Amino acid sequence: MTSKTKTHIYHTVVKSTITHAAETWLLKAKTVAKLNSTEIDFWRRSPRISRKEKIRNAVIKQRMNVVRSLSDDIKTKQLQWYRHYQRMEEGRLPKEVMKWSPPGRRKRGRPKLTWAEGIRGLMGGKGLIEEDWNDRGNWRKKII
Repeated sequence: MTSKTKTHIYHTVVKSTITHAAETWLLKAKTVAKLNSTEIDFWRRSPRISRKEKIRNAVIKQRMNVVRSLSDDIKTKQLQWYRHYQRMEEGRLPKEVMKWSPPGRRKRGRPKLTWAEGIRGLMGGKGLIEEDWNDRGNWRKKII
């Protein structure tokens, strides 16, 4: 198979399978590391390059013409979902689920990071603020 065919298989089968419902994931450093290692494993196996050959990941991505990483695509999808979520009517189930907070007390210690806090971190990294979701063109330019 040619590298173009392998790239097409990656985008249509592998990437879509790995990132299924990734819009709602909370991206932790451990998850991003696993995604990156899975992605580079595919790109190493495609041209049959062994780790013993000691070729850097950046060189392999350059050979295979990889432009964006898997974690970048997931972050973009999450910001697209956030904009979609913000435009939803108030009675919709996803909106209700996101606003729900469990009754009772939390456990001791540092509270776990929520999806909304992760999105706010992504938005800060891209230079977006809460009200930017109203302007579709500006939002699209900044998230990609």
